[in-house]
This record gives sequence, C-alpha cells and structure tokens, in this order.
Amino acid sequence: MKPRKIPLRKCVACQEMKPKKELIRIVRTPDERILIDLKGKQAGRGAYLCGKVSCFKLAKKTKALDRALKQPVGMDIYDQLEQDFIAVEDRFNAEKDRMDDEDDDDSEG
Repeated sequence: MKPRKIPLRKCVACQEMKPKKELIRIVRTPDERILIDLKGKQAGRGAYLCGKVSCFKLAKKTKALDRALKQPVGMDIYDQLEQDFIAVEDRFNAEKDRMDDEDDDDSEG
C-alpha cells in the first residue's frame, strides 16, 4: 500500500514548511472575524503559524497575518489573538504530542 501524502503548510512568520497538523491555523471568517482555528475546519481564509509564541510575535511585528489574510489586522486583534494563542499553545502542543504517539503506535503494528 502506498504511504499517505502528508499535507504541508508554511508558517507565515518563520517561513518553515511543516506538516499541517503541527501548525496552528488563524482564520478570517466570511463575516470578517479573525480567530484561532485549532481543528482546521473553520470556513474562511486561513494562515498558519508554528505552535510557538515567538513565531506569533514575529508575525505581529512583520504584519504577516495582514498579508496572509488579505485584510488589515488591528493591534487590538493582534493583542487578543496573542492572549488566545498563549492560552491554546499548551493544549495544541499536548494534542500534537498525543497524535505523534498514536502515529508511532500505528507504524509499529
């Protein structure tokens, strides 16, 4: 059986290509709201960031989300996203580690 292709995405801050599961998606919804989409299923235009606060701060400094989402992102939204990002960072990393463990189990059996 042919191995499954792993979708890759680029972090808008550090420009590293990584598997989609390892990145956090920021989405601009059709009603113009900007929020964090941990499941990756929210409708709208998405931008991906590594699960590190340093990448989020770099994106804020360089206004990478403005370009990726094709809409100006106000500083108040960046500040709110930063708080949300810090809050979900641990949960995201724990979920990523759990999925890595499952992948290791699958490859052994």
